[in-house]
Amino acid sequence: MCRRWKDMHHAEGVPNGEFREDAIRIYKDSDASMAPVAKAVGISPSCLKRWLATDPKFSTRSSGSLSSGTESEALREAHKWTESLEQENEVLGRAAAYLSQANLPGTGR
Repeated sequence: MCRRWKDMHHAEGVPNGEFREDAIRIYKDSDASMAPVAKAVGISPSCLKRWLATDPKFSTRSSGSLSSGTESEALREAHKWTESLEQENEVLGRAAAYLSQANLPGTGR
């Protein structure tokens, strides 16, 4: 289904304006992130992101939606980074506890 839809909107491999507007509308109306929507319509996520950034109708009508999407992606990345740092902190805490036990006087090590 997506292939036919994509082929109907491409003229010799170049997306036309209607295709671009449809892709933006599909993303705007969807709860999905950019990658699955871009894949469904047959373009790269970076292409969809660029279209969203340069489309005056999308940016004026739903600038809050675009920024909230960007914010939610940033929040997801920050959450992943926080989890990674917490895991590293836990490992370092365990290593410090082990090393402090190994260096206690009278342990015979």
